[in-house]
Amino acid sequence: MRESIESGKSVSNAGTLYVVATPIGNLEDMTPRAVRVLSEVDLIAAEDTRHSGKLLKHFGIDTKTEAIHEHNERSQVPRLIEILKAGKSIAFITDAGTPLVSDPGFHLVRSARQAGLTVIPVPGACAAIAALSAAGLPSDRFVFEGFPPPKSAARRAAYEKLCEESRTLIFYESPHRILESLKEMTEIFGPEREAVLARELTKQFETVRNGTLTELSEWVNRDPHQQLGEFVILIHGVPRVEREAVDGEAERVLKILLDELPVSQAAALAARITGLKKNRLYEYALSLKGGGK
Repeated sequence: MRESIESGKSVSNAGTLYVVATPIGNLEDMTPRAVRVLSEVDLIAAEDTRHSGKLLKHFGIDTKTEAIHEHNERSQVPRLIEILKAGKSIAFITDAGTPLVSDPGFHLVRSARQAGLTVIPVPGACAAIAALSAAGLPSDRFVFEGFPPPKSAARRAAYEKLCEESRTLIFYESPHRILESLKEMTEIFGPEREAVLARELTKQFETVRNGTLTELSEWVNRDPHQQLGEFVILIHGVPRVEREAVDGEAERVLKILLDELPVSQAAALAARITGLKKNRLYEYALSLKGGGK
C-alpha cells in the first residue's frame, strides 16, 4: 500500500492516470498540486521530453519521463495501460497548457477510462480560457474550434459553416498563417464583426487587442512584431436579433447564383443585389445547398 497522492490517506493508487496542466508561458502559473503530483508519480508521459525537461528541472522534479506525442500515441497507449493496470501512477503533460485541448492525450485518456482506470485532472493554464476571460466578449456560451485547417479552401469552408454561429468563437492560429486567416475571417464573418486577438498570453510580449476583424487584420499586417508568437482569435457571435428574413425574391436570386458560383461568392453577390446582409445570405445559401432546395 502506498500513500495516496491526492488525499494523504493510506489507500491504493493502482491504475491512476493524472492529466496535468502546465504553464503556457509564465512559470508562476505552475500550481503546487501539479508540482507535487509530477514529483510523486512513477512516470511522466510528456509530449516532448526535451521541452518538458526544462520545466521539470526548474521545479526540481526528477521523475522518469517518456515521450508520448501525436505520432506515437496510438502505438504506446496499450503499454501505458498495462503500466497503469500493474499499479503504477502516470502523469500526462503536453508542451504547454491543458492536455487534450488542441493537444495529444485523447486516445490515452479514453483507453484508460474504457479500461476502468481512474483518470484525475490536475487543472491549470489554458490559452483559450485565459483569452476568453480577458476578451470582453460574451463568455456564457462559446465554441472552441482549435486550429483551423491549414489549407485555405478547407479553412474558408470551416469559417463559412460558422459565420452565423451565435456563440463566441475561439480559434488558435500559428504565426505563419495568422495574416491569411485574419484576411479570410474578415471576408467571411464580415469586416465589421467584433473580435479580439490575444497573442503570447502570460509571456513577456503578451497582447490582447479588440476591434473589428478589419481593424485587427490591418493592425497585424502593419506591424511584423504582431505576427510572431502563439495566437488566440475570438470572434463575437451573431446576435439572434440581427437575423434577417430572406424573402422570395432574395431566395430566387440566390438560387440562380448558386447554380454558377460557390456559396461564398453567391452570397456576396446576392447581398449586393438585394441589400440583405452577406452573413445572413451565407447561412441561407448553406441551408439551400444542404437541404437540396
